[in-house]
Amino acid sequence: MNAYERGTREFTALMGAPAEEALAEVRLRSPELYRTMLEGPFAGPLAHGELSRADREVATVAMLSALGGAEQQLASHVKAALRHGVTQPELLALAEHVSAYAGFPRALNALSVIDEVLTSQGIARPARLHDVALADHRTTVAQRGEEGPAVVLVHALGLDWRMWEPVMEQLAAAGRRVFAYDVRGHGSAAGSPNPFTMDDTARDLIGVLDAMGLDQAHVVGLSYGGGIAQTAAVAHPERFASLALLATTDFAFAAFEDRARSGEVDGMPAQVVPSLTRWFTPPALAVNAWGVRYARERVLRGNPTDWAAAWRAFKDLDVQGRLEGFPAPVLVLSGELDLSTTPAIMGGIADRIKGAVFQELPGVPHMQTLESPDLVAQALDGFLPQETANSSQRG
Repeated sequence: MNAYERGTREFTALMGAPAEEALAEVRLRSPELYRTMLEGPFAGPLAHGELSRADREVATVAMLSALGGAEQQLASHVKAALRHGVTQPELLALAEHVSAYAGFPRALNALSVIDEVLTSQGIARPARLHDVALADHRTTVAQRGEEGPAVVLVHALGLDWRMWEPVMEQLAAAGRRVFAYDVRGHGSAAGSPNPFTMDDTARDLIGVLDAMGLDQAHVVGLSYGGGIAQTAAVAHPERFASLALLATTDFAFAAFEDRARSGEVDGMPAQVVPSLTRWFTPPALAVNAWGVRYARERVLRGNPTDWAAAWRAFKDLDVQGRLEGFPAPVLVLSGELDLSTTPAIMGGIADRIKGAVFQELPGVPHMQTLESPDLVAQALDGFLPQETANSSQRG
């Protein structure tokens, strides 16, 4: 394979279109420049394996954004970045990053191009964010949808509200108001007062409902979020229009204290391998798509004190058998390949709640929304009500 052939091959792989099509105008205007581009950078450094194609597109988008005056090329590379698995949040983060190093004019111009490409590809704009004051800290509440039944999503330990992003738009599109918030000690609520209890996290959930003006909500909790949701449901069943429990437990595991202590003693890098191998399947870890990348960064960037406080609160979970007569509909959603809260554990929860519906998702691990969001959205869509003539009222 000569340099021209190698460059042509790499251009197609990187940009997603044959060079003779994508660079047709360049070839007509200057055959020499066309050939130089392919035999030079595309056959040379851009073909090397030290950086992945996704990493090269992230770097290219950042450089073109900072350079300015290259909007046409920037749009092409934003499309290429999307092809290689770079996501909307990552592209928006790039524009925000550019603002710190190249100034706001460059960042705003880049943001305009990125938004145009994302819109053309049918990718929804970011969720609306609310800054909310709770009893002893502030947090962020993300919202999608302006009408219909209210759905409140509670995230897993070590993550933040963004773990729900892959399903929020799908749930809102059916005619719902969908909210997700940062649990104390996580995301924008990092560093909130600790130690704390599961009762404190339950009061926070009710505080979010109050702040959003919701008399009732359909509450969905995953893992730690499921423990929070159950604790709040025991204390305030009247605030729940329904309850969906995903990959969670109604009793504490002995390992919870070990995880707390490991965060304090070994630090957060030591939590990455046990967490991610517990949360995801080996194929997902190998592909390293956004959900895995996001989870890894959240754990790595976590505060050991917050991490330990959350696990110690979770080890005092006290809800088993206390939702037997829960008055609202309940969905218990289990992953077939969940190594942490297994189908047997989830089935036990369903058995202990009269009338609960149990559903097992095939091939799905613990971190359901990050590896199998479409299956989760489909299951929740079938359980949660959609907009009706009266559903846009409070709650």
